[in-house]
Amino acid sequence: MCDHATVPLPRIRPTPAHTRAFSGTAAHVGQARAFLAVVVDGFPAADDAVLLVSELAANACAHTASGQPGGTFTVRVAVCPGVYLHAEVEDQGSGWDGDIGAAECPHGLYLLRELSDDCGARRGQHGWVVWFTIARRSAPGSDSRS
Repeated sequence: MCDHATVPLPRIRPTPAHTRAFSGTAAHVGQARAFLAVVVDGFPAADDAVLLVSELAANACAHTASGQPGGTFTVRVAVCPGVYLHAEVEDQGSGWDGDIGAAECPHGLYLLRELSDDCGARRGQHGWVVWFTIARRSAPGSDSRS
């Protein structure tokens, strides 16, 4: 489980191999989810990663300038097969303070903390970048997040 709030940079910050920008509309959240599903296909925690990107994309559309007319959000992901995946969603800015730790159940940032091994938020070029890393579990049913 991720127990971080705002973190300047992740300890492991891989160079995203896949990047795509989307219009900041609710309809494009599904496109972001589909994009990630293709990129992480075969990774053991792919479903968790797709859910988390969906939540972060929805937050960007609903709570930031990304959801304004002409707004966009960007999804970036790097996968090290058999080891980890790292994904992030960058929005176009809001008055949010970047405190992931303040999120309560059942909100998306709460899920982020529960389903990722490491997570955080940092200032991006125009807004916030919310990121997470999920490590490959060593064996089916194992849970290194406890």
